Amino acid sequence: MIINRTLNRFAAAAALAAALGAASVSGAFAQGAAGSHPGPSGTVVEAGRQLDDEGWHGDGLWLDAAENRKVDDFLVRAQRAEQSISPEMKAVAQVSHATLIGFDQRLKSPDSLKRKVATSLQAEPGQTVDAALARISDSIRYTLEWPDGRYTKGVAAASSMLATWGNDSTKWSNTWGRKNGYKGINSAWRDLRSGHVFEVQFHTPSSKWAQEVTHKLYEEQRLPSTPPTRAKELQEQQDAIFTSVPVPEGAEGLAAPATRRPVGAQTLPAAG
Repeated sequence: MIINRTLNRFAAAAALAAALGAASVSGAFAQGAAGSHPGPSGTVVEAGRQLDDEGWHGDGLWLDAAENRKVDDFLVRAQRAEQSISPEMKAVAQVSHATLIGFDQRLKSPDSLKRKVATSLQAEPGQTVDAALARISDSIRYTLEWPDGRYTKGVAAASSMLATWGNDSTKWSNTWGRKNGYKGINSAWRDLRSGHVFEVQFHTPSSKWAQEVTHKLYEEQRLPSTPPTRAKELQEQQDAIFTSVPVPEGAEGLAAPATRRPVGAQTLPAAG
């Protein structure tokens, strides 16, 4: 009976996702196109900021030349830090019996990062690009996945290993107990060697599926040009899909471990 109810929820969510897919994607592009766009190269579009040939723009968002260079420098630091973080993450996945999902996309693309920074600058006028970059935790990101029955022990083991190796937990968002919305654990860690912050998401197959299906809805929802009524509609659509995700036993109580790096411990060597 429980299995049938779960399958029915998945079937309903899958049907909703399929029905929403094409319309949501086109809606996201339409909203982006409808937003304000920067003027021609060299035009002052905001006090103290000017778009020029060395700047960046897209989806009605923009960075001036100086801001764009700072984001590029940040990306270079992320690429360097990844060389020492990835070997640790591979070891964590192996020891905790997790599947490392999307490893090839572990580095956030330049356009994606610049869009995120530009969105932050537009949402908070007067904010510096340095302040916006200081909030970025997913320029390097990993996803660990376990079957429902092994999820709770797997997360506990993986997070304990990350802490033992001296990575400081800077964020731990456990949303398994929510009635609506995103299901999973999003965490961020400060790498001991480089000081760079990286993201680790902990998922089950069903929660990862729901995340992927709702991604376009989420991207449209967070655009500054998305009207409040449309944002509310997008959230309701995401809620309907995440409601179908079963909650693993004990997942609601998972918390971030304290950093407990033993004296004399060594990090894994950088790749290459």
